[in-house]
Amino acid sequence: MIYSWGLASASADSNLQLLLSSALSLSLLVLIAALTVAAFFLEYIRRVGCSHSIERSAASDSFFEDPSSLNKVPCPSIFDPADKYLSLIIPAYNEEDRLPSTLDETLNYLQQRSAAEKSFSYEVLIVDDGSRDHTSRVAFDYVRKYKIDNVRVLLLGRNHGKGEAIRKGMLHSRGNLLLMLDADGATKLTDLEKLESQIQMFAENVKKAESTPDSCPRLSDIEIAVFGSRSHLEKKALATRKWYRNLMMKGFHLLVLLTAGPGICDTQCGFKMFTRSAARKLFTNMRLKRWCFDVELVYLCKHLRIPMVEVAVNWTEIPGSKVRLMSIVHMLFELVLIRVGYGLGIWKIHL
Repeated sequence: MIYSWGLASASADSNLQLLLSSALSLSLLVLIAALTVAAFFLEYIRRVGCSHSIERSAASDSFFEDPSSLNKVPCPSIFDPADKYLSLIIPAYNEEDRLPSTLDETLNYLQQRSAAEKSFSYEVLIVDDGSRDHTSRVAFDYVRKYKIDNVRVLLLGRNHGKGEAIRKGMLHSRGNLLLMLDADGATKLTDLEKLESQIQMFAENVKKAESTPDSCPRLSDIEIAVFGSRSHLEKKALATRKWYRNLMMKGFHLLVLLTAGPGICDTQCGFKMFTRSAARKLFTNMRLKRWCFDVELVYLCKHLRIPMVEVAVNWTEIPGSKVRLMSIVHMLFELVLIRVGYGLGIWKIHL
Protein backbone atom coordinates (compact mmCIF):
# COMPACT_ATOMS: atom_id res chain seq x y z
CA MET A 1 0.00 0.00 0.00
CA ILE A 2 2.76 2.42 0.99
CA TYR A 3 4.72 1.43 -2.09
CA SER A 4 1.73 2.13 -4.36
CA TRP A 5 1.18 5.52 -2.74
CA GLY A 6 4.82 6.38 -3.29
CA LEU A 7 4.53 5.49 -6.98
CA ALA A 8 1.39 7.63 -7.30
CA SER A 9 3.10 10.53 -5.55
CA ALA A 10 6.15 10.28 -7.81
CA SER A 11 3.90 10.13 -10.87
CA ALA A 12 1.99 13.23 -9.69
CA ASP A 13 5.27 15.12 -9.13
CA SER A 14 6.44 14.08 -12.58
CA ASN A 15 3.19 15.26 -14.16
CA LEU A 16 3.41 18.56 -12.27
CA GLN A 17 6.99 19.10 -13.42
CA LEU A 18 5.97 18.27 -16.98
CA LEU A 19 3.04 20.71 -16.76
CA LEU A 20 5.26 23.47 -15.35
CA SER A 21 7.87 22.80 -18.01
CA SER A 22 5.24 22.96 -20.76
CA ALA A 23 3.76 26.16 -19.31
CA LEU A 24 7.22 27.75 -19.12
CA SER A 25 8.03 26.73 -22.69
CA LEU A 26 4.70 28.09 -23.92
CA SER A 27 5.27 31.36 -22.02
CA LEU A 28 8.71 31.72 -23.57
CA LEU A 29 7.29 31.10 -27.04
CA VAL A 30 4.56 33.69 -26.47
CA LEU A 31 7.15 36.17 -25.15
CA ILE A 32 9.43 35.58 -28.13
CA ALA A 33 6.51 35.96 -30.54
CA ALA A 34 5.39 39.19 -28.82
CA LEU A 35 8.92 40.61 -28.90
CA THR A 36 9.26 39.65 -32.57
CA VAL A 37 5.99 41.36 -33.48
CA ALA A 38 6.99 44.43 -31.46
CA ALA A 39 10.38 44.52 -33.20
CA PHE A 40 8.80 44.32 -36.65
CA PHE A 41 6.23 46.96 -35.67
CA LEU A 42 8.88 49.38 -34.38
CA GLU A 43 11.03 48.74 -37.46
CA TYR A 44 8.03 49.54 -39.67
CA ILE A 45 7.49 52.82 -37.81
CA ARG A 46 11.20 53.63 -38.10
CA ARG A 47 11.16 53.00 -41.86
CA VAL A 48 8.17 55.30 -42.27
CA GLY A 49 10.12 57.99 -40.43
CA CYS A 50 13.26 57.39 -42.52
CA SER A 51 11.43 57.54 -45.86
CA HIS A 52 9.75 60.74 -44.69
CA SER A 53 13.14 62.30 -43.81
CA ILE A 54 14.58 61.40 -47.20
CA GLU A 55 11.55 62.85 -49.00
CA ARG A 56 11.75 66.13 -47.05
CA SER A 57 15.33 66.69 -48.18
CA ALA A 58 14.94 65.47 -51.78
CA ALA A 59 14.11 67.73 -54.69
CA SER A 60 10.76 67.05 -56.33
CA ASP A 61 10.74 65.60 -59.84
CA SER A 62 6.95 65.88 -60.16
CA PHE A 63 5.34 67.86 -62.93
CA PHE A 64 1.97 68.89 -64.34
CA GLU A 65 1.11 67.94 -67.89
CA ASP A 66 -0.57 70.49 -70.10
CA PRO A 67 -2.91 68.48 -72.38
CA SER A 68 -3.27 71.43 -74.76
CA SER A 69 0.43 71.96 -75.52
CA LEU A 70 1.74 68.61 -74.19
CA ASN A 71 4.35 70.61 -72.25
CA LYS A 72 5.46 69.55 -68.80
CA VAL A 73 5.05 72.27 -66.19
CA PRO A 74 7.40 71.92 -63.17
CA CYS A 75 5.61 71.58 -59.85
CA PRO A 76 5.94 74.56 -57.51
CA SER A 77 6.93 74.03 -53.89
CA ILE A 78 5.19 74.99 -50.66
CA PHE A 79 8.50 76.68 -49.80
CA ASP A 80 8.11 79.09 -52.77
CA PRO A 81 6.34 82.43 -52.28
CA ALA A 82 2.61 82.29 -52.98
CA ASP A 83 1.37 83.63 -56.32
CA LYS A 84 -2.32 82.72 -55.94
CA TYR A 85 -4.78 83.77 -53.27
CA LEU A 86 -6.48 80.37 -52.94
CA SER A 87 -5.50 76.79 -53.76
CA LEU A 88 -8.13 74.03 -53.71
CA ILE A 89 -6.75 70.50 -53.38
CA ILE A 90 -9.09 67.68 -54.45
CA PRO A 91 -7.91 64.09 -53.91
CA ALA A 92 -9.51 61.71 -56.40
CA TYR A 93 -9.51 57.92 -56.57
CA ASN A 94 -11.89 56.35 -59.10
CA GLU A 95 -14.06 59.48 -59.15
CA GLU A 96 -14.98 59.75 -62.85
CA ASP A 97 -18.69 59.79 -61.97
CA ARG A 98 -18.73 62.17 -58.99
CA LEU A 99 -15.91 64.53 -59.98
CA PRO A 100 -17.64 66.48 -62.82
CA SER A 101 -20.47 67.89 -60.68
CA THR A 102 -17.99 68.89 -57.98
CA LEU A 103 -15.69 70.61 -60.46
CA ASP A 104 -18.60 72.38 -62.18
CA GLU A 105 -19.82 73.82 -58.88
CA THR A 106 -16.30 74.67 -57.78
CA LEU A 107 -15.20 76.43 -60.95
CA ASN A 108 -18.48 78.32 -61.37
CA TYR A 109 -18.05 79.75 -57.88
CA LEU A 110 -14.37 80.57 -58.40
CA GLN A 111 -14.95 82.27 -61.74
CA GLN A 112 -17.80 84.38 -60.41
CA ARG A 113 -15.76 85.45 -57.42
CA SER A 114 -12.72 86.17 -59.58
CA ALA A 115 -14.84 88.42 -61.80
CA ALA A 116 -16.25 90.26 -58.77
CA GLU A 117 -12.96 90.60 -56.85
CA LYS A 118 -9.95 91.72 -58.87
CA SER A 119 -7.49 90.63 -56.17
CA PHE A 120 -8.93 87.11 -56.05
CA SER A 121 -6.91 84.45 -57.88
CA TYR A 122 -7.19 80.70 -57.59
CA GLU A 123 -6.02 77.27 -58.68
CA VAL A 124 -7.73 73.90 -58.50
CA LEU A 125 -5.33 71.00 -58.02
CA ILE A 126 -6.79 67.55 -58.70
CA VAL A 127 -4.59 64.76 -57.36
CA ASP A 128 -5.33 61.47 -59.12
CA ASP A 129 -4.37 58.83 -56.57
CA GLY A 130 -3.73 55.99 -59.00
CA SER A 131 -7.31 55.72 -60.27
CA ARG A 132 -8.26 52.66 -62.34
CA ASP A 133 -11.11 54.36 -64.15
CA HIS A 134 -11.17 57.52 -66.32
CA THR A 135 -10.72 60.03 -63.49
CA SER A 136 -7.59 61.53 -65.09
CA ARG A 137 -9.33 61.89 -68.46
CA VAL A 138 -12.22 63.75 -66.82
CA ALA A 139 -9.80 65.98 -64.91
CA PHE A 140 -7.72 66.81 -68.01
CA ASP A 141 -10.90 67.90 -69.82
CA TYR A 142 -11.21 70.65 -67.22
CA VAL A 143 -7.56 71.60 -67.66
CA ARG A 144 -8.21 72.12 -71.39
CA LYS A 145 -11.31 74.18 -70.68
CA TYR A 146 -9.96 76.40 -67.89
CA LYS A 147 -6.21 76.38 -68.75
CA ILE A 148 -3.37 74.92 -66.74
CA ASP A 149 -2.77 78.09 -64.74
CA ASN A 150 -6.16 77.61 -63.09
CA VAL A 151 -6.68 73.83 -63.12
CA ARG A 152 -3.91 71.28 -62.70
CA VAL A 153 -3.77 67.50 -62.45
CA LEU A 154 -1.12 65.69 -60.44
CA LEU A 155 -0.82 61.99 -61.29
CA LEU A 156 0.53 59.81 -58.47
CA GLY A 157 0.82 56.71 -60.66
CA ARG A 158 -0.36 54.22 -58.05
CA ASN A 159 -2.76 54.37 -55.15
CA HIS A 160 -1.18 55.73 -51.97
CA GLY A 161 -4.20 56.87 -49.96
CA LYS A 162 -6.23 60.03 -49.46
CA GLY A 163 -3.80 61.46 -46.93
CA GLU A 164 -0.85 61.14 -49.28
CA ALA A 165 -2.84 62.62 -52.19
CA ILE A 166 -3.73 65.67 -50.10
CA ARG A 167 -0.17 65.99 -48.80
CA LYS A 168 1.26 65.94 -52.34
CA GLY A 169 -1.28 68.54 -53.46
CA MET A 170 -0.52 70.81 -50.51
CA LEU A 171 3.24 70.59 -51.09
CA HIS A 172 2.82 71.59 -54.75
CA SER A 173 0.29 74.40 -54.33
CA ARG A 174 0.68 78.14 -54.88
CA GLY A 175 -1.96 79.76 -52.66
CA ASN A 176 -1.85 82.02 -49.62
CA LEU A 177 -4.76 79.91 -48.37
CA LEU A 178 -5.03 76.18 -49.04
CA LEU A 179 -8.33 74.32 -48.90
CA MET A 180 -8.74 70.54 -49.06
CA LEU A 181 -12.13 69.24 -50.14
CA ASP A 182 -13.54 65.87 -51.16
CA ALA A 183 -14.23 64.92 -54.77
CA ASP A 184 -17.84 63.96 -53.96
CA GLY A 185 -18.89 67.55 -53.22
CA ALA A 186 -20.49 66.60 -49.90
CA THR A 187 -19.74 70.05 -48.46
CA LYS A 188 -21.10 73.19 -50.11
CA LEU A 189 -18.18 75.08 -51.60
CA THR A 190 -19.58 78.45 -50.54
CA ASP A 191 -18.86 77.36 -46.95
CA LEU A 192 -15.19 78.06 -47.64
CA GLU A 193 -16.07 81.70 -46.94
CA LYS A 194 -16.86 80.71 -43.34
CA LEU A 195 -13.40 79.18 -42.96
CA GLU A 196 -11.79 82.08 -44.79
CA SER A 197 -13.46 84.66 -42.55
CA GLN A 198 -12.09 82.90 -39.47
CA ILE A 199 -8.59 83.13 -40.90
CA GLN A 200 -9.05 86.77 -41.86
CA MET A 201 -10.36 87.59 -38.39
CA PHE A 202 -7.44 85.80 -36.74
CA ALA A 203 -4.98 87.57 -39.07
CA GLU A 204 -6.42 90.97 -38.17
CA ASN A 205 -6.00 90.21 -34.47
CA VAL A 206 -2.40 89.12 -35.03
CA LYS A 207 -1.66 92.25 -37.02
CA LYS A 208 -3.11 94.47 -34.29
CA ALA A 209 -1.19 92.66 -31.57
CA GLU A 210 2.20 92.20 -33.25
CA SER A 211 2.66 94.50 -36.21
CA THR A 212 4.34 97.89 -36.29
CA PRO A 213 3.75 100.57 -38.93
CA ASP A 214 6.89 99.43 -40.74
CA SER A 215 6.23 95.69 -40.50
CA CYS A 216 2.92 94.01 -41.24
CA PRO A 217 2.81 90.20 -41.47
CA ARG A 218 1.49 88.72 -44.69
CA LEU A 219 -1.55 86.44 -44.62
CA SER A 220 0.54 83.49 -45.84
CA ASP A 221 2.96 83.92 -42.92
CA ILE A 222 0.31 83.70 -40.21
CA GLU A 223 -0.20 80.18 -38.89
CA ILE A 224 -3.73 78.88 -38.38
CA ALA A 225 -5.80 75.83 -39.37
CA VAL A 226 -9.59 75.93 -39.73
CA PHE A 227 -11.51 72.64 -39.64
CA GLY A 228 -14.93 72.23 -41.18
CA SER A 229 -17.21 70.35 -38.79
CA ARG A 230 -20.33 68.19 -39.06
CA SER A 231 -20.70 67.75 -35.29
CA HIS A 232 -23.83 69.95 -35.29
CA LEU A 233 -25.47 67.27 -37.46
CA GLU A 234 -24.62 64.43 -35.07
CA LYS A 235 -28.04 64.13 -33.41
CA LYS A 236 -29.74 63.66 -36.77
CA ALA A 237 -27.09 61.16 -37.86
CA LEU A 238 -27.48 59.14 -34.66
CA ALA A 239 -31.21 58.89 -35.24
CA THR A 240 -30.92 57.63 -38.82
CA ARG A 241 -27.89 55.31 -38.63
CA LYS A 242 -27.98 51.70 -37.42
CA TRP A 243 -26.98 51.11 -33.78
CA TYR A 244 -23.73 49.28 -34.58
CA ARG A 245 -22.54 52.15 -36.80
CA ASN A 246 -23.25 54.59 -33.99
CA LEU A 247 -21.37 52.34 -31.58
CA MET A 248 -18.36 52.19 -33.91
CA MET A 249 -18.48 55.96 -34.39
CA LYS A 250 -18.53 56.60 -30.63
CA GLY A 251 -15.70 54.13 -30.11
CA PHE A 252 -13.63 55.78 -32.84
CA HIS A 253 -14.20 59.25 -31.36
CA LEU A 254 -13.02 57.97 -27.98
CA LEU A 255 -9.84 56.56 -29.52
CA VAL A 256 -9.23 59.83 -31.38
CA LEU A 257 -9.63 61.71 -28.11
CA LEU A 258 -7.07 59.43 -26.45
CA THR A 259 -4.69 59.81 -29.40
CA ALA A 260 -4.84 63.51 -30.28
CA GLY A 261 -6.52 64.96 -27.20
CA PRO A 262 -9.52 67.33 -27.01
CA GLY A 263 -10.08 70.41 -29.13
CA ILE A 264 -11.63 69.25 -32.41
CA CYS A 265 -14.97 67.41 -32.34
CA ASP A 266 -15.00 66.29 -35.98
CA THR A 267 -11.51 65.40 -37.17
CA GLN A 268 -12.71 63.46 -40.24
CA CYS A 269 -14.57 66.16 -42.17
CA GLY A 270 -12.82 66.52 -45.53
CA PHE A 271 -13.13 70.32 -45.62
CA LYS A 272 -10.14 72.06 -44.04
CA MET A 273 -8.31 75.32 -44.73
CA PHE A 274 -4.75 76.30 -43.84
CA THR A 275 -2.59 79.34 -44.30
CA ARG A 276 0.50 78.66 -46.38
CA SER A 277 2.82 78.84 -43.38
CA ALA A 278 0.69 76.40 -41.38
CA ALA A 279 0.42 73.99 -44.33
CA ARG A 280 4.19 74.10 -44.82
CA LYS A 281 4.81 72.95 -41.26
CA LEU A 282 2.00 70.42 -41.12
CA PHE A 283 2.33 68.65 -44.45
CA THR A 284 6.12 68.42 -44.39
CA ASN A 285 5.76 66.58 -41.07
CA MET A 286 2.73 64.42 -41.89
CA ARG A 287 3.47 60.71 -42.27
CA LEU A 288 0.15 58.85 -42.44
CA LYS A 289 -1.07 58.22 -45.97
CA ARG A 290 -4.57 56.91 -45.59
CA TRP A 291 -7.49 57.21 -43.19
CA CYS A 292 -6.24 58.89 -40.01
CA PHE A 293 -4.07 61.63 -41.46
CA ASP A 294 -6.74 64.09 -40.20
CA VAL A 295 -6.07 62.95 -36.62
CA GLU A 296 -2.35 63.33 -37.21
CA LEU A 297 -2.94 66.90 -38.40
CA VAL A 298 -4.69 67.72 -35.11
CA TYR A 299 -1.83 66.11 -33.18
CA LEU A 300 0.75 68.11 -35.16
CA CYS A 301 -1.17 71.38 -34.74
CA LYS A 302 -1.02 70.96 -30.99
CA HIS A 303 2.69 70.14 -30.89
CA LEU A 304 3.61 72.86 -33.40
CA ARG A 305 1.40 75.35 -31.52
CA ILE A 306 -0.66 76.14 -34.62
CA PRO A 307 -4.05 77.58 -33.58
CA MET A 308 -7.08 75.51 -34.61
CA VAL A 309 -10.65 76.69 -35.17
CA GLU A 310 -13.67 74.48 -35.85
CA VAL A 311 -16.48 75.85 -38.04
CA ALA A 312 -19.86 74.23 -38.75
CA VAL A 313 -20.41 73.50 -42.46
CA ASN A 314 -23.28 72.19 -44.56
CA TRP A 315 -22.82 68.55 -45.44
CA THR A 316 -24.79 66.01 -47.45
CA GLU A 317 -24.06 62.29 -47.52
CA ILE A 318 -23.20 61.28 -51.08
CA PRO A 319 -23.52 57.63 -52.20
CA GLY A 320 -20.27 55.86 -53.05
CA SER A 321 -18.37 55.91 -49.76
CA LYS A 322 -15.06 53.99 -49.88
CA VAL A 323 -15.07 53.15 -46.16
CA ARG A 324 -15.16 49.39 -45.62
CA LEU A 325 -14.67 47.06 -42.64
CA MET A 326 -10.95 46.78 -43.37
CA SER A 327 -10.81 50.58 -43.54
CA ILE A 328 -11.88 50.68 -39.88
CA VAL A 329 -9.17 48.16 -38.96
CA HIS A 330 -6.64 50.31 -40.81
CA MET A 331 -7.86 53.40 -38.94
CA LEU A 332 -7.25 51.69 -35.60
CA PHE A 333 -3.79 50.63 -36.77
CA GLU A 334 -2.93 54.20 -37.80
CA LEU A 335 -4.08 55.59 -34.44
CA VAL A 336 -1.62 53.21 -32.79
CA LEU A 337 1.08 54.41 -35.20
CA ILE A 338 0.51 58.01 -34.10
CA ARG A 339 0.78 57.17 -30.40
CA VAL A 340 3.84 54.96 -30.78
CA GLY A 341 5.63 56.89 -33.52
CA TYR A 342 5.43 60.28 -31.84
CA GLY A 343 5.11 59.04 -28.25
CA LEU A 344 8.42 57.14 -28.36
CA GLY A 345 10.13 59.89 -30.35
CA ILE A 346 10.67 57.63 -33.40
CA TRP A 347 8.95 60.24 -35.57
CA LYS A 348 10.55 63.65 -35.14
CA ILE A 349 8.54 66.86 -35.57
CA HIS A 350 10.48 69.46 -37.57
CA LEU A 351 9.77 73.11 -36.78
